[in-house]
Amino acid sequence: MSSQFNYKHLYYFWVVAKEGGISRAAEKLGMAVQTVSAQVRELEKSLGYGLLKPAGRGLVLTEAGIAAMKQADQIFQLGEALPTRVKDAASVPAVRLTVGICDSLPKMVAHRLLLPVIGVKNLKLTCYEGQLDDLLGDLALHRLDVVLSDRPASFNPNIKLYSHALGVTDIAWYGNSKMVKASQRNFPKCLETIPVLLPTAHTAVRDRLDHWFEQRAIKPNIVGEFEDSALLKTFGANGMGVFPAAEWVYADLTAHYAVHRLGACEGVKEHFFAIGTERKVQHPLVQQLLQQKL
Repeated sequence: MSSQFNYKHLYYFWVVAKEGGISRAAEKLGMAVQTVSAQVRELEKSLGYGLLKPAGRGLVLTEAGIAAMKQADQIFQLGEALPTRVKDAASVPAVRLTVGICDSLPKMVAHRLLLPVIGVKNLKLTCYEGQLDDLLGDLALHRLDVVLSDRPASFNPNIKLYSHALGVTDIAWYGNSKMVKASQRNFPKCLETIPVLLPTAHTAVRDRLDHWFEQRAIKPNIVGEFEDSALLKTFGANGMGVFPAAEWVYADLTAHYAVHRLGACEGVKEHFFAIGTERKVQHPLVQQLLQQKL
């Protein structure tokens, strides 16, 4: 593309293409036909391709013109939205927090961890979910302010990351009323006969659950494994099996899923961390997250 290319020429071409002819475009722009025509020719010269060709009494786009029109549409539609975006940004200054949420962290726990900042005035909260390594890469590139996870960041000689402990919670078993009523007298041995749902091995708590079964010589009747914690709870609430969940979200869990507590998963705990790039956190909203008590 020639260095002579400029956006004023592109704009005139865009109007010509939208209006279907140079005369109508000149009328809309309040300019002479010759001036508009010259501007379009300058654009074609700078790009090195013809953008318009005669068709009957009017003009149509060439293949190159169609490609240019698509790009021009994006450029000038964004330009038309610019004044509104600037006005909105200036009139309501947002307090921004961009959070990465590890996909192994239960959704209810993530919500509870973010409660201290959700009520902040003019908050603009953006959450991304993904695998821990991918989120840590985005954190290192400053695309995220903090990552919430169920495990600390592993040592990486190329990236300085700091894992701030948010707290720890016990784990218990839950199920719908029918399953809990039929099983609670023989708990936890009943987990060998009643259907059991577990998180997949990508969660930190899965190893602890497997160890818990081994310690008690229990061979669980596993009928389902779920990568997504919300799916695990949904299938459990609908009677597919009993499942483990954090005691910390007991009230939310029983209210939203109408499940009941079967019994404690003694000795099994789930840990929560806020991972950042600073030992001494500077972001005020992340500081608020770290100050909460579980």
